[in-house]
Amino acid sequence: MKINTAEFVISNSEVSKCPKDFLPEYAFIGRSNVGKSSLINMITNHKKLAKTSGRPGKTQLINHFLINSNWYLVDLPGYGYAKVSKKTKSIFQEFITDYFETREQLVCAFVLIDIRHEAQTIDIEFMSYMGESEIPFCIIFTKADKISKVKIDSHIAAYKKKMFANNWAEMPHYFVTSATESTGKEELLGYIDEVNQEVFKNNNQF
Repeated sequence: MKINTAEFVISNSEVSKCPKDFLPEYAFIGRSNVGKSSLINMITNHKKLAKTSGRPGKTQLINHFLINSNWYLVDLPGYGYAKVSKKTKSIFQEFITDYFETREQLVCAFVLIDIRHEAQTIDIEFMSYMGESEIPFCIIFTKADKISKVKIDSHIAAYKKKMFANNWAEMPHYFVTSATESTGKEELLGYIDEVNQEVFKNNNQF
């Protein structure tokens, strides 16, 4: 897939105010400072589509971007540590849950994980919530340019081991990416393109 157009549509904290059309949506979420905005900018070929920041917790709203006029990329607030008040964190974690559990247009979520670190409990817990809630998702390992291939393979193996220990039958589909080197871009967009084709073929409402 080649992205020709990517435009910001709306930011809000209420799922009821999300776009009313029934175009398929792909939501991006991860721990604070996982490199989500950089990844979004890389795959869309827009340096400033999503706002990047060295300060964790920058994204605090549901952000919709219309891609190629036929699907939405949804940028969601991070989970876990963020330099925001407990009240603010509680509010946006509530609408994240609301989005995942009620948004009919969501066809796949991408859970971003910093590949530099060994398996983190908070990531495993979040993915367990996604699995228990039957929300389709894939994993995107970010910042692959920061460590060696050996460590990448070791950390992915550790995630597999932890997930199997938590009663997962298999590892979710995953991608290894680097926003700096554009690693994984073609694979990720190719996957979205394949899913979109199936969605449009099987569901007349799209």
